[in-house]
Amino acid sequence: MEAVADQLAALGALQAELGQILIPADDVSDPEVSIVIPALNEEVTISEFVDWCKEGLKKAGVRGEILIVDSSSDATSEKALAGGARVLKVPKRGLGRAYIDAIPFIRGKFVLLGDADLTYDFREIAAFVEKLRAGHEFVMGSRFRGHIEDGAMPALHRYFGTPLTNWILNCLYSADFSDIHCGMRGITRDALIRMDIQSQSWEYASEMVLKSVQMELDRAEVPVRFLKDREGRLSHHRRAGWLSPWIAGWINLRSMLVHGAEFLALRPGLLLLALGLSLTLPLSLGPVTIGGYVFSLYWMLLGMTVSVAGLQSFYLGCLAQLFHDYTGRAHAHLLGLFSYNRSVVASAGVILAGMGCLLPLVAEYVRSGFTLPGGPNRPEYLAILGLMFLITGYSNFIFTLVLHAAAVSIKKRKWRGAN
Repeated sequence: MEAVADQLAALGALQAELGQILIPADDVSDPEVSIVIPALNEEVTISEFVDWCKEGLKKAGVRGEILIVDSSSDATSEKALAGGARVLKVPKRGLGRAYIDAIPFIRGKFVLLGDADLTYDFREIAAFVEKLRAGHEFVMGSRFRGHIEDGAMPALHRYFGTPLTNWILNCLYSADFSDIHCGMRGITRDALIRMDIQSQSWEYASEMVLKSVQMELDRAEVPVRFLKDREGRLSHHRRAGWLSPWIAGWINLRSMLVHGAEFLALRPGLLLLALGLSLTLPLSLGPVTIGGYVFSLYWMLLGMTVSVAGLQSFYLGCLAQLFHDYTGRAHAHLLGLFSYNRSVVASAGVILAGMGCLLPLVAEYVRSGFTLPGGPNRPEYLAILGLMFLITGYSNFIFTLVLHAAAVSIKKRKWRGAN
């Protein structure tokens, strides 16, 4: 009896984790498209929204289901179910988490995402279906290439926040999105599963966009209409207070930076390394005078510092690239570039070169009675280069070990996920 009670408790916990699915009387079988919509206290708009979805599916000539992921405390679930939508009841855990919870219950080959507040016109989904059927794996809606109704978007968002974050993302990722925060978007179910969304809140939107680039999905954009809130409804940002849009913007920016760490570390790291070496190497044999300017030991120390910072940034960028590798190309490239035998031998060689550069300073130190008298041709400059070689050689050795360990760990994780 005790074992049975434990099993029932575990089953109840699992059901609470996955959510409870409610099926309408006129449920659709074998849908091609799943319209998946998180909802939180949307009883004012949910009935009309479900009608819009049905009209959109009919106009697009596609068989589809409407799946409302609901964590409301009002009548949203009852009205959605009565209108013919499936309802997945889940705890209130965030917008991104709602999509994660929905994945096991999505039946369609193609998935359309959006909001239940009637701000996106789901009567016009044909263009999304057309793009997905044509082979595109990720289709973004674009309010800026479509129509924004007067009063639908605050001026701060329309003319500053969204254009700025669009520009940042496009610069970091060499992409060409026009509206990364548009909530209406389409994706294949297979791509959504492989994307492995981790974000629990608003930042899911940026994570999806970033991963679509990293996964090299076939992407497209569709112009959409963005409508203002209906009378009697407050947006979730307004419900949460004036600070809510700023918090959403901050966590979206955080998502861009975290999921795009390699873009901020790899090339900038190489640039810093090149800049540092351009200061350090010419000074390795002593001061250099250019025009009326003398570059001496302090400049060399600055160059060494910049070089080491750039090298570490490059190494960390390589690891980030490995973690965000969905195609397998970065994995093969990095393990080839830093093959164990070649990289370890190179590290040993650089360390030995560093020791060789330090020997003249050590010899002078011993000859001078364990003091450094200094002078115009003192070997401190060469010793600084030697120290940099020692740091570089040791760092390269440790990085090679960590890189190969990470590659093994990622391979094991993918194998377990596939099985």
